[in-house]
Amino acid sequence: MPGNTSTPDWWRGAAIYQVYLRSFADGNGDGTGDLAGLRSRLPYLADLGVNAIWLNPWYPSPMADGGYDVADYRSIEPVFGTLAEAEKLIEEAHDLGIRTIVDVVPNHASDQHAWFQEALAAGPGSEARERFWFRPGVGDGPPNGWQSIFGGPAWTQVPDGEWYLHLFAPEQPDFNWNNPVVREEFLEVLRFWFDRGVDGVRIDSAAVLVKDLDSVEESYTDHDGVHEIYREWRRVSDSYGGRILIGEVWLPDQERFANYLRPDELHTAFNFDFLSSAWEPAALRASIDLTLATHVPIGAPATWVLSNHDVARPVTRYGRAVTSWDNAERRDGMPSDLELGRRRARAAALLAMALPGSVYVYQGEELGLNEVEDIPEELIDDPMWERSGHTVRGRDGCRVPLPWSGTEPPFGYSTGEPWLPQPAGWRDLTVEAQEADLGSMLCLYRSALRLRRELLGDGTLTWLPYGDEVIAFRRDSGLVCLVNLGAEPAALPESGSVLLASGPLDGDLLPSDTAVWIMEAR
Repeated sequence: MPGNTSTPDWWRGAAIYQVYLRSFADGNGDGTGDLAGLRSRLPYLADLGVNAIWLNPWYPSPMADGGYDVADYRSIEPVFGTLAEAEKLIEEAHDLGIRTIVDVVPNHASDQHAWFQEALAAGPGSEARERFWFRPGVGDGPPNGWQSIFGGPAWTQVPDGEWYLHLFAPEQPDFNWNNPVVREEFLEVLRFWFDRGVDGVRIDSAAVLVKDLDSVEESYTDHDGVHEIYREWRRVSDSYGGRILIGEVWLPDQERFANYLRPDELHTAFNFDFLSSAWEPAALRASIDLTLATHVPIGAPATWVLSNHDVARPVTRYGRAVTSWDNAERRDGMPSDLELGRRRARAAALLAMALPGSVYVYQGEELGLNEVEDIPEELIDDPMWERSGHTVRGRDGCRVPLPWSGTEPPFGYSTGEPWLPQPAGWRDLTVEAQEADLGSMLCLYRSALRLRRELLGDGTLTWLPYGDEVIAFRRDSGLVCLVNLGAEPAALPESGSVLLASGPLDGDLLPSDTAVWIMEAR
């Protein structure tokens, strides 16, 4: 059955729910989400119908970058709970038929990691410093002109005069993956979590581990040497059986992207081309075609993603005049028609779930939450804000804690004050409110995920001729998906039964910005 988690290749057609732990549910009332809160909400995720959960980093961290500055890869951040609680979560999720995927951050650690503190104390030329990228400067400046992805220089000087590389924040020193000690350490980290029952690993910034510091240009993305690293990782995951590796790979070249999905490397990688696509029929169709053409020859399943913890929420994106996404130009504050955006987001959800492969749902996506763009400046937590000189507000707007119940903040998320403020307007978007409304986004997602488990998942699609403004295809089960992106209504097929629609149908017409699933008459 598509999406069945009892099979060894469960991941090929899975629906995977991304949990941003800080903002999911708070079990102890301190305003920060934790393992106790997540464990209490596992029945909600089971009812939603997902096959697995992916958790953003839950390790001890100073939180300079939301936990992606890891101080210890074999423990749990005390604010979130304990290692024993994590093991209990994995067990309880398994009991509900939900697998667990954890985030591993191999490119960099926290500057509070024991290895980096040892390197600072050991001084220039030490073995401890060879685990990172320490270099002497040039004149009074850094070793080269590389810039941080978060803005500003990618080098920070230490008191003895050397500089260390950090592609992200200064609190995130990059590991030197030329060092065999680093490579062996992460193999042991994989084994540590697989031994505790984790079903998969999502690899942060998977394409940037290998660097060429001698290059004049910024040369750290997609070097061939990264593939041997993931071949080593694959041998470890295969030795456990049924454990998967998922790459965060941002690459414009699809042939290079496909290299990460060869049979002896990663199982899947995130499809950012689809996420970034504009809400336009030609753009979406081209993205789907390109994705399938990339994956089919190597036998890897595609992944379909509409949002995550780094990207403005679909409801806001799709309501803007420019509906595509570009990390380099976040369009913070661009006006958005949220009613239009929510209608399109509902249709996009049915489109993504109908496509062959696996699908990811970022927490709150199923509630139709909008991006929060008015967080007070003094509460902004994302390092992008400081690193950009207060010109880029960053990613906090999609990380605001979830609304569960009630009519005013904290909406059942916590008994304390949430770490980021929730909009009062979310009172109509709580889980409690939407469960009572059969037309809600939550009920749409529950229905779609149930049907997807029965009829969709992995497989192939056949395009159907339906004009330029309608995306139309048939899946192996006989389910037909139609998405009308034109300004005028489109005719529905003359036969077949409607299983689900993203919005009201107009008799035998499919309104604009609406999707429908139809089962063909047999």
